[in-house]
Amino acid sequence: MNYVGIDLGTSSVKLLLMSEKGEVINTVTKEYSLSFPNPGWSEQNPKDWFDQTMEGLKDLLKDGDKDIAGMAVGGQMHGLVLLDEHNDVIRPAILWNDGRTTKENHYLNNEIGEENLAKYTANISFTGFTAPKILWVKENEPENFAKIKKIMLPKDYLVYKMTGAFATDVSDASGMLLLDVKRRTWSSEMLEICGITKEMLPTIFESYEKVGVLKETYVKELGIHPCGGKKGDEVIFAAGAGDNAAAAIATGTVKDGDCNLSIGTSGTVFIPSAGYKETKNHAIHNFCDATGKYHFMGCMLSAASCNLWWMNDILNTKDFAGEQSEITEEDLGENSVFFLPYLMGERSPHNDEKIRGAFLGLSMDTKRKDMTLAMMEGVAFGLKDSLEIVRSLGISVDTSKICGGGVKSKLWQNIIANVLNVKLEILESEEGPSLGGAILAAVADETFASVEEACEKIIRVDHEILPKASLVKKYEEKYEVYKKLYPALKEV
Repeated sequence: MNYVGIDLGTSSVKLLLMSEKGEVINTVTKEYSLSFPNPGWSEQNPKDWFDQTMEGLKDLLKDGDKDIAGMAVGGQMHGLVLLDEHNDVIRPAILWNDGRTTKENHYLNNEIGEENLAKYTANISFTGFTAPKILWVKENEPENFAKIKKIMLPKDYLVYKMTGAFATDVSDASGMLLLDVKRRTWSSEMLEICGITKEMLPTIFESYEKVGVLKETYVKELGIHPCGGKKGDEVIFAAGAGDNAAAAIATGTVKDGDCNLSIGTSGTVFIPSAGYKETKNHAIHNFCDATGKYHFMGCMLSAASCNLWWMNDILNTKDFAGEQSEITEEDLGENSVFFLPYLMGERSPHNDEKIRGAFLGLSMDTKRKDMTLAMMEGVAFGLKDSLEIVRSLGISVDTSKICGGGVKSKLWQNIIANVLNVKLEILESEEGPSLGGAILAAVADETFASVEEACEKIIRVDHEILPKASLVKKYEEKYEVYKKLYPALKEV
C-alpha cells in the first residue's frame, strides 16, 4: 500500500507517491496562477488548488499502484479562505505574502499590544498572518465579513473539499495569530478582537491525527483501491501541517535542538523544541510542531526569490550556474559589496513591511560577480539574523539540514555553512513538504508509531559541508557590518 503527500505551494501543487517503506515512487507538479489586484496584494482562487490537485492525482496514479491507504497536505501558511452558509468561497484567498494589512498589523501590535498578543498566542502580529487579514475584511469588505460561516487555511480548504472534514492542525493554526500556542487551543481573546466565533473555525488536531476519509466520489473518479484505516477499506486523511513544519519532517528535523534551513521563495530557520519556551522580543515565531511538540521559526520573505530576481529581471539570464562559476572560494568573505534581501519587506526579525532591498558598498571596480556574491551572502546573513535569536535563548545549533531551491547551488551551501557557522547535512533526496505529508499520512494510518520513528527509517544524509574557521571569522566580521545597515536605512 502507498501514501500520497501533497504540497500546496504558492505557484504550484506538488504531489508525491510514497510506499509504506518510505520509498518515493512518483512525483507530479501542477501550476496555477496568482493574482495581484493592487500593489502589494496577493490572491488566489481556491478552486484552482482543488482542480489542479485532482488533475495531479490522476497523473500521479495513472501508471502505478493505486492501492492508497492515506493522504495528507503540507500547505502554504497564513492564507485566508472564507466560506459562506452554502460552503461557497466568498472572495479570493488572501495569501501569506500579501501586504495590505499594514494598518491592522499596527493596530494589533500597538493598540492591543505586543505583550498581550504574546500572552494570548505566544506571538506578535506580522503582516502576513491570518488575524490581521480578517480585520482587513471586516473593515474594508463588511458585506463579505457578514457572510462568513467558515474560516480556514489553504491546505484545510483542500482537505475540506476532499473529505468534508472541517479541520486544521496545530502547526498551521499557529500562524493564524488565533491559536493559544502554549495550550494548543483557540484563543478566546483573539476571537473577540477579530469579531468572530469559535464555530467559524475548524476543529484542531495534531498533524499526524486522522481527520477524515477521501469521499467515495473521488475514490471512484481516481480509480483508487482504498486500503487504509482499521478495516483496510478507506483512504484516510491526516490533518497535515504548515509547509515549513512538513518540510522539517521531510528532512528529519524532529528532535529537540535539530535545525532545518529552507531556501525557497522565502527562507526559514526551523528549530524543534521538546517543550514550550518563551522568546525574547518575539522577533521569531513560537509555533506548535507537527510532532506534537513545539518549534521556533524565523522567516525571511525573500530568499531564493532574490536569486531569481537578480538573474532573470536584472541580469536577464537563465544561466544561474554560469553566473556563479566565476566566484571562487578565495572571494568568500572578501567582498566589499553588501546586499539587503528585503525585496518584499521583511518578517523576522524586523517585522517591517515597508523596508526594501539595497546594494551598498558599490565602487568603480565592483564587478558583476561581486553583486551576485553579495546577493547570496545577503540571504545567508538574513538567515543568520533568526538563528542568532535562537542561540541567544541558550539553544546550541551547530548542525543543520537544508532544503529548497537554494540547495542546488554548492556555492550557496558553502556560503551558508560559513556565515551561520554550522555543519550542513545534504540529504540523499530532497522532496520537501510533499514527503512530509506522506509521512504524516503513514503515521496516521499506524504504519509508523510516531513521526520520529518514520523519519529515522526514511530520511538519509548523503554528505556534509563543514565550515572553515578562517571563513567563519571573516563572515563574523562582515555580519557585524551587515547588522548596522537595516537600522541605518530604516527611516529612509
